[in-house]
Amino acid sequence: MKRFVSLLCVLSCMTSLYGCALNNDAGNSDNVVYIYNWGEYIDPEVLTIFTEETGIEVVYDEFETNEIMFPKIKAGAVKYDLVCPSDYMIKKMIDNDLLQEIDFNNVPNYVNIGDDYWKLAEDYDPGNRFSMPYVFGTIGILYNKNMVKEKVDSWDILWDPKYKDEILMQDSVRDAFMVAEMKLGYSINTTDEDELQESKELLQKQKELVQAYVVDQVRDKMIGNEAALGVIYSGEAIFTQRENPDLEYVIPKEGTNFWMDSWVIPKNAKHKENAEKFLNFLARADIACMNFDYITYSTPNTAARELVEDEDIKNSPIAFPDLSKYHLEIYVSLGEKADRHLSDLWREVKSY
Repeated sequence: MKRFVSLLCVLSCMTSLYGCALNNDAGNSDNVVYIYNWGEYIDPEVLTIFTEETGIEVVYDEFETNEIMFPKIKAGAVKYDLVCPSDYMIKKMIDNDLLQEIDFNNVPNYVNIGDDYWKLAEDYDPGNRFSMPYVFGTIGILYNKNMVKEKVDSWDILWDPKYKDEILMQDSVRDAFMVAEMKLGYSINTTDEDELQESKELLQKQKELVQAYVVDQVRDKMIGNEAALGVIYSGEAIFTQRENPDLEYVIPKEGTNFWMDSWVIPKNAKHKENAEKFLNFLARADIACMNFDYITYSTPNTAARELVEDEDIKNSPIAFPDLSKYHLEIYVSLGEKADRHLSDLWREVKSY
């Protein structure tokens, strides 16, 4: 969610690639594509190359969470041509009739994406009609080997009193509840009221041990040795290990969320042809390899993986885990009522 994130609606004004506002001169042109993506989730040089090769200007905006992005797309006040939501949110957008089908005849490079990832994507996009896989990963525990001496292989350690004020949790309703639900042996997509209440109470019990609920700050705090343990996305774990060799990442034995972020085209997009040109460009092996090197989140583009020169990364069990070894679940959309209830429970945790 997974992801290097920054503040919502950060509009960059660096060269002609970025629009200073959505009502600038680019808004009156067909030679433009409006993109809404997670923060720091694309190599800026990729945008430069796309504009140089096609002449299409990129107006780029960023969001911090799926839950912030969704109402903006649903309201339709800003007409984005491409958005990059997570798996469960894509299903919700499909159910709300917010997306249009991608014409993959205009995206021939889609063949570079591995068959296994297309199959996984069918969990939230049956028939692969509305989305194209972009990055994937897991959620696990990042720990500092100098501060944690025992074996780390379970979510249980995040409830160990000895690490009071040394634990970082994700400030995300689905990810926080996922940790508790996996620890308790429940599905991360449960809507059973007893299981949800038990998960909430478990998170409330943990709260006094938590240093902070964070999003992108987890990587900076762990790199700076400001915490012993943190719940983190696998892509960020790779980045943090480059900066601090004392950090290790594990997928707990109880299991975790396997997530995938994919590109979609909103129903009210005004530049669908340009959007599909951009998708085809992103799926090109050399461009996907550039992106992987920059954002460090795992690429489903198997042709790009062959171009990775660093053998350690190319064969990294963090970047490309053996999925058969772990109990993994993909988030599914729980429905509007269940989403509201889960958000209410999360507020109870945060205010406890």
